[in-house]
Amino acid sequence: MNNRIYGLLLILIFNVSFINPPENFTYQNGEFLKYRVSYSFFSAAYASLRVSEEMYQNKPHFRVVGQGKSSGALSLFCKIEDRYETFIDKETGKPSKFIRKISECGHTKDIEQQFDFEKKEVLVINKEDKKRSLHKITDSIQDLISAFYKLRSYNSNLLKNGEFISLDIFLDEQIYPFKLKILNRETVKTKFGKIKAIKIAPYVQNGRIFKAQESVTAWISDSPSHVPLLIEAELRVGTLKVSLDQYENLKFPIK
Repeated sequence: MNNRIYGLLLILIFNVSFINPPENFTYQNGEFLKYRVSYSFFSAAYASLRVSEEMYQNKPHFRVVGQGKSSGALSLFCKIEDRYETFIDKETGKPSKFIRKISECGHTKDIEQQFDFEKKEVLVINKEDKKRSLHKITDSIQDLISAFYKLRSYNSNLLKNGEFISLDIFLDEQIYPFKLKILNRETVKTKFGKIKAIKIAPYVQNGRIFKAQESVTAWISDSPSHVPLLIEAELRVGTLKVSLDQYENLKFPIK
């Protein structure tokens, strides 16, 4: 599994959940999620997300730290250590700052994004080459991690099978449209027992990595917390599977 596939995998983990108004946060201080990543028949990596509360620019924020690290056979020939951070304004639900610091098989990035929604722009700071650039954004833009928590708060009772959810994500100096489709409700087996879930299909770009646009399927807990339970992706070569391995301090139970 190369570093490009792993990077795409993290994007899927961070964006396949279900917003009510931003004051109705469905997560809380201390929440922790950990996922086991498998490629075909061997363990490949672990990814985690931890929520805390912090003041930023004299305003209360949720600070979320996402980490990904290679394990098992993958770490023998491709070492991966990724760290993502976002600061979500508790009043607006919008991101104020996003940090992406990754090391994937020798490829590195150290990027910071500072959002200014009054001016509708984001300052991108590349800490490796010391470059700074300004980009125009919409009032509803999200970063990679804040999008995950925005989607998680969607009221699933209002969703019908076949319906789509869309939003835009700013990453790598570009705006990426993200879309997922509600498929149906199912009960899935997990290490925590059988859990009622919403089955969804995030749309991805087919080609060199994925077999087709609908090569990814995910199951989200059918509860207000909307925690991703299982993700399966059919690649051009092999299969990726992501499963919930550990959770702590959820605001709402997953069952």
